[in-house]
Amino acid sequence: MQLNTDFDKRVVVHAARIPWQPSPIPGVERRMLDRIGGEIARATSLVRYAVGSRFSPHVHGGGEEFFVLEGVFQDEHGDFPTGTYVRNPPTSSHTPGSAPGCVIFVKLWQFDLDDRRHVRIDTNQASFVPGERPGVEILPLFKDAKEDVRLERWKAGASIEHDAPNGLELLVLRGTLVEQADHLTEYSWLRLPRGGRLAATAGEDGALVWIKSGHLGQEIRAPEPAFV
Repeated sequence: MQLNTDFDKRVVVHAARIPWQPSPIPGVERRMLDRIGGEIARATSLVRYAVGSRFSPHVHGGGEEFFVLEGVFQDEHGDFPTGTYVRNPPTSSHTPGSAPGCVIFVKLWQFDLDDRRHVRIDTNQASFVPGERPGVEILPLFKDAKEDVRLERWKAGASIEHDAPNGLELLVLRGTLVEQADHLTEYSWLRLPRGGRLAATAGEDGALVWIKSGHLGQEIRAPEPAFV
């Protein structure tokens, strides 16, 4: 499958408005945002686990990064409630599922293949700090030489400008914002290409957004059979 694979173009997907698609696992559905490949793919998606659903054990050859949007995600490493950010690096393995059901925002096969760092952050227990831009508070999630992942909390009416020399992705978690001519609401996803510029204004209730920047400056590759 090829979906939103032109990384030189700006893309907006209002994920809350598109239908859920079944996965090969009963009770697990997806809303695909971008994808290169079949069931083993470089992919960005929303994934919904029905009550009591579970995947079989598997290895993440290219790594898995996710944020829990609703419910509680579970595996043998613990229970991860709404607001948890997780990075499972290449070669890591688990048996994911959810007894109460959950929805996660997940990115697959987008790691440095030498990365071995596990990250698990319950953002409900973490503190935002003032950002460099007026009206913005930041909660850092992950940063290295290639990417910067964070939550940003924007005050109502705040005007946000951000250069993205190596690209940027944004998912609205709460509230609303306007970016160019697009009105982004809960679970709207924006991807800016290299050399892009974010110019957004938060709505009357402000906005909470997940942001990743810098990563699109790296090679965009599909899964390699040797690592599947």
